[in-house]
Amino acid sequence: MAAPYVLPASVGFEEYQLAPVRTKDVSAMEGRRTETADSGTPWWKLSATTQPLLDDALYDEMDAWLMDVVDGGGCFLAYDVFRPRPRAYGDLPLSGTRAGGGAFDGTATLQTVTNTRQVTVSGLPAGFIVNRGCNIGFRRSPLVRSLHMVTEAVTANGSGVAVVKFRFGLDPLFVPAGTTVDFEKPSCVMGLDPEFSAPKAWSSRRVSFSAQEVFYS
Repeated sequence: MAAPYVLPASVGFEEYQLAPVRTKDVSAMEGRRTETADSGTPWWKLSATTQPLLDDALYDEMDAWLMDVVDGGGCFLAYDVFRPRPRAYGDLPLSGTRAGGGAFDGTATLQTVTNTRQVTVSGLPAGFIVNRGCNIGFRRSPLVRSLHMVTEAVTANGSGVAVVKFRFGLDPLFVPAGTTVDFEKPSCVMGLDPEFSAPKAWSSRRVSFSAQEVFYS
């Protein structure tokens, strides 16, 4: 399959919810006791609605993007448009210099894996700030990605190394050292749900769609 499409950068969103789904089996027992067990692999769902009255150019862009995704197999990259990078770096794309030299573009390198929820990342600028609640992505290829949320704030040391904790558990597919780690627009691969809305009316030029994470190996 070809590389996935990306969200149109110029289209603003009125609502955009990228949220994890984690299924659980719940069993109520005698004596007011309830047992729960995780079931399956967590995945991400997206629900998005653009600004209410897109102008002609933006509407055409969004309409063409939907058709591209549908015709291209329904696969695109989704990231949190309201949280595209750690909060300390505002609205501008990540940049600067890695502690070991070389330009920093928001990517780092998976150095070691302590467990499925804690890794050591290298290749960051010295003092790089990762806040609790921001996202982190692991990328083996354009179609093999894993998106997670940071659970504890951390700052990279003088060598550009940081120990990052996150949820949910990292799949063994991403364990090998050298995997790319994304802090700029960390994404997962999503499949577009078939029921999307793109009305062509003067009273409503708002595009709405939903999607769910898909997995490739």
